Amino acid sequence: MRASIALATLAFILGGPGAPDAATISGNVKGPDGKPFRAAFVQGRNAQLRMNVSVLTDNEGNYRAESLPAGEYRVSIRAIGYRADARSGLELAADGAVSQDFALQAATVRWSDLTQLQGLQLLPDLPGKQELFGTCMGCHGFQSKMAAVSRDEDGWRDRVAFMRESMRASLGDRRGFDDAKAEIVTQYLTKLFSEDSILPKSPSLSPNYAATVETFSDEALEIVYVDYEMPGPNRFPWTAQPDRDGRFWTPEYGRANKISRLDAATGEFTEFPAPHLGTAMIHSAVPAPDGSVWLTEAGSKKLGHWEPSTGVITEYQDTWGKHTVKIHPDGRVFSSGGLSVFDPKTKEFTHIAEVPSAYGLDLDSAKNVWFTENIRDGKIGKVDAATLKVTKYAPPTNDRPRRITIDRNDMVWFGEFESGKIGRFDPKSGTFREFPLPNPKTLPYALKVAPDGAIWYSSEYRDLIGRLDPETGKVVEYPLPYTDNGLRDFFLDKEGRMWFGTPPNNKIGYFYIAGKQRRAEAR
Repeated sequence: MRASIALATLAFILGGPGAPDAATISGNVKGPDGKPFRAAFVQGRNAQLRMNVSVLTDNEGNYRAESLPAGEYRVSIRAIGYRADARSGLELAADGAVSQDFALQAATVRWSDLTQLQGLQLLPDLPGKQELFGTCMGCHGFQSKMAAVSRDEDGWRDRVAFMRESMRASLGDRRGFDDAKAEIVTQYLTKLFSEDSILPKSPSLSPNYAATVETFSDEALEIVYVDYEMPGPNRFPWTAQPDRDGRFWTPEYGRANKISRLDAATGEFTEFPAPHLGTAMIHSAVPAPDGSVWLTEAGSKKLGHWEPSTGVITEYQDTWGKHTVKIHPDGRVFSSGGLSVFDPKTKEFTHIAEVPSAYGLDLDSAKNVWFTENIRDGKIGKVDAATLKVTKYAPPTNDRPRRITIDRNDMVWFGEFESGKIGRFDPKSGTFREFPLPNPKTLPYALKVAPDGAIWYSSEYRDLIGRLDPETGKVVEYPLPYTDNGLRDFFLDKEGRMWFGTPPNNKIGYFYIAGKQRRAEAR
């Protein structure tokens, strides 16, 4: 398959549009019974680029990873409850092709393999569960940081204390995570994830396990993921946003206190430290038209500015929280938390008093700022960019509207986090429409309008992403190649690729639908 701008494949990023002879890995996967195995992820890792491509097997067990850059690859299988030996040292020339077949064997389903929703359904309802899911999982789930390890009571108490200190701005200030709650969570984790665990060895032994397993349509098997591993452990990459030169900027949340820049052509990351001492919790890193980058520090209530000529970050202290950034064409910097405006000329903040709690931000065609109030009974609203006048609108379901995105017709889209819906507001008619998602426990988080007008979202609880067709209301949901995904936001690059960060998995990447391009080429 030849690389094309429409497909936006790896060959375009790494070899440019003139790379017609990209490499291919293909093959077949069979289950333990010898029959074709459907919907297994086949994952190829390019050792030099520290880059992974993940594709799914079809109904015949076939897979095909196309437009790969030359290099040495390791190919492995991810299928929960099954295993196969990985194939390493596969050398691919620029126009090479390798075929690798796999025969799966049965394996133990691990508690770390579950989605957050499965954990909510299968973990025992004991004191501490509500605090764990309602408080501690604001940044990551239980899978990679809890179920994947075993600690005694002192070990879990130490880890809970570490999180309380390092994430104090989130756990303490916002959620009231006091000593009593910390001890309840410690005891719950000890019961579940220690040598004396009360859990069955595998969640598959739980009576209701089979009913919690997600299935996906044939259409969903056409998705392809490409991701890059961060330059070190525990970077906790929140998002990935392109700049004018086609590089990608990532805020490293938590204690890393850095922003990073990826050159996808080489897989090279360059990191820039923030001056803040302590836990900055860098939430956003947004490239500006002038080549600089604005960032927010949720842990310190600071706005930061990275200057390309020096590579240095200058911080500006505020008294209001800082989350999402939106740069206005006139150079002002809007940030959420409490909705505020920073003027780079005067170095002064203006607080918009009517919006003390905001999260998602976007601009309409008139360059007015739209926001969500990520609280119960929260509203969406508009700030007139010239006068800073605020107008709010109450959705039919006032249930923590989170991300917000505006399409080319100035329709305002937002995720209704608690209710499992996508909302749409028409500013011209003043009317709302809601699109229920297939599962009310989806918890839609990342949200973006694609070039074709479709609305893409991520699920906080279900380790999947979804595509909503606004014309028909049809929703297709696609599995993710990771557990504990934590996708927070989507950003489009100039080729129409949707980029993301997965903090618990320490990667950034993008996805595309391979099947659409194959059908287009066939025509």
